[in-house]
Amino acid sequence: MALKKKKQPKALSAGRPPVFQRPKSITRKATKALINKHHLLEKRKQQALSKGDATQVAAIDAEIEALGGLESYQEASLQGQRQDRGGDSSSVLMQWLQSSLSAHKEASGRPLKMLEVGALSTQNVCSQSGHFDIVRIDLNSQGEGILQQDFMERPLPKDDSELFDIISLSLVLNFVPDPKGRGEMLRRTTEFLRTPGRYLDSPSLTTNFPSLFLVLPAPCVTNSRYLDEDRLTDIMTSLGYVKVETKTTQRLVYYLWRKEATGKVSGKRFSKKEIRAGSTRNNFAVVLG
Repeated sequence: MALKKKKQPKALSAGRPPVFQRPKSITRKATKALINKHHLLEKRKQQALSKGDATQVAAIDAEIEALGGLESYQEASLQGQRQDRGGDSSSVLMQWLQSSLSAHKEASGRPLKMLEVGALSTQNVCSQSGHFDIVRIDLNSQGEGILQQDFMERPLPKDDSELFDIISLSLVLNFVPDPKGRGEMLRRTTEFLRTPGRYLDSPSLTTNFPSLFLVLPAPCVTNSRYLDEDRLTDIMTSLGYVKVETKTTQRLVYYLWRKEATGKVSGKRFSKKEIRAGSTRNNFAVVLG
């Protein structure tokens, strides 16, 4: 009996998260498994929604809530930003932009405007650099300084004052469950960026701005049946983007895409077309058109 009484508090606490503080850490393996599970459930939910299966949607919603909802996904993502887990993805962006931003600061001093979609923190490298005036949005705000907003429902800019020099989509596109939704998200970014060629006061910016910083799990590009580097480049080119920088690690792929002065949305269609066969491939896709 004494042994059972000792185990009861442990069993109770293990069944729900602490009230006053979050767990300090979860393992890399558990982090990856949790994120993957969320992505799978969101994909299944989208399929159920397309079929009009309300019962299945409710069941999947219950599974998502059992995992801790969007909060648990964000917690896992924050764990992934720790330095011992690969670090803050914006550090890569700052490495790419540092020289042009420094030259701009000396010439003008005007901070550039950034829209950070899916923001989890106000303390990342970009935020602390002093080079950006940042608008941060997320579906589920994690605190002050982050506006709770869906990028796909954000009002379109009314004038130049509401446009941005750069948009950050770091580990956001892969959370969109529908391939068409991913294509629409990429297309929509072009409507929030400044018109290219408006950096006459600071020529050092013309190489990198206006731009889109895109980060995806590496397998979305390196091991997908429906998307590879060439196809992603074709999609982005059709939207008026040109690739400026890229970096691939074991876990992630990073891109900096500049919106071109002569670039126009071509209207070219990109369907869900198999590019690479194989039973070990994933089904990540971007559909545009």
